[in-house]
Amino acid sequence: MNTAGFDVFFLTMGAAMVLAMHAGFAFLEVGTVRKKNQVNALVRVITDFGFSTVAYFFIGFSVAYGINFFAPVSELNNIGGATNGYEMVHFFFLLTFAAAIPAIISGGVTERIRFWPNVLATVMIVALIYPFYEGLIWAGNYGFQDWLLSNFGANFHDFAGSVVVHAMGGFMALGAVFLLGARKGRYTHDGRMNAILPSSIPFLALGSWILCVGWFGFNVMSAGNAEGASGLVAINSLLAMVGGLLAALVAGKNDPGFVHNGALAGLVAICAGSDIVHPVGALSIGIIAGAGFVYGFQFIQSKLKLDDVLGVIPLHGLCGAWGGIAAGIFGSTGLGGAGGVTFMSQLIGTLVGVAIAVAGGFLVYAIVKAMMGIRLSEEDEYKGADLAIHQVSANPEDDMGA
Repeated sequence: MNTAGFDVFFLTMGAAMVLAMHAGFAFLEVGTVRKKNQVNALVRVITDFGFSTVAYFFIGFSVAYGINFFAPVSELNNIGGATNGYEMVHFFFLLTFAAAIPAIISGGVTERIRFWPNVLATVMIVALIYPFYEGLIWAGNYGFQDWLLSNFGANFHDFAGSVVVHAMGGFMALGAVFLLGARKGRYTHDGRMNAILPSSIPFLALGSWILCVGWFGFNVMSAGNAEGASGLVAINSLLAMVGGLLAALVAGKNDPGFVHNGALAGLVAICAGSDIVHPVGALSIGIIAGAGFVYGFQFIQSKLKLDDVLGVIPLHGLCGAWGGIAAGIFGSTGLGGAGGVTFMSQLIGTLVGVAIAVAGGFLVYAIVKAMMGIRLSEEDEYKGADLAIHQVSANPEDDMGA
């Protein structure tokens, strides 16, 4: 049997499942925003993926792994020392992770960000900021992992990207949300928060379900090959997802938005340690993440007055950071885990990721804001991004009275 060919097929299926998650990002956002911004949400998520592909192909993948594809076709199948074109499908798989960064940020900045400035920010993030930290952790660049190993007894362990992907995306969104400011009417002059209701709970739920299903490709197939695939990763992902949604159900007092995002909170948090924690530990990680998302969302919106529309800062940022640290707690042999991790390495690796994300997010969006502005005009925001940017609404026949 050609195991190299089977690994290519295995990773292609994983890439396709994570690609499908971008439909989940899109519909989660479509269901949460107001109807006048639904088309814009759909267009931004898919075009962000397109620009991410170009940025990661030409720059980002090389920044992270030192591999590029500027070679004759006769050499591409064996590039990077692999066979059967493995590095090309490896690029596809990791691209879907890289493109998740702007998809995450999109949920925080939606309903008031300008289109082309958002594209420029996406290119800068996927070409430079994200792959720098990705290479630091997953490629061992600049000796950071070696330093952790020599000083704290273990590398930073992030099997499927709680920190590398989710915390990075969530905390990059912090800078964007802060620099954009709140949507018009979100807060009163005396600081009280006005409710802006989702346009479609069914679309929101559909987005969550698509993400939940695709996440098993995100996590299980992060092994990189069929031989390394583990049922432990699958059951841990399942239990963390369930723990997150049940905790959010209780903490969020039956709110459907919290329930469907709570499942995602559990999945975000389990990514890092899904291959090393005990299933009971995974359930616990998910429960803490689900409740943490609800309380984090409420604190950020009502106390900090940050208009993070989909709650990506608590969902991906805080829960991602929790997942990185939790791997150092529940991954220990004393709590039934597989070991090979230390709390200090997980803490430091997580904090470094958060610091890079926060600094990178503020830097990128500050540069773009200074160059060309990032926010829709007050008139366009009132009209809605659909008509202002795309000249069509989500239901054009209804608008024409047909």
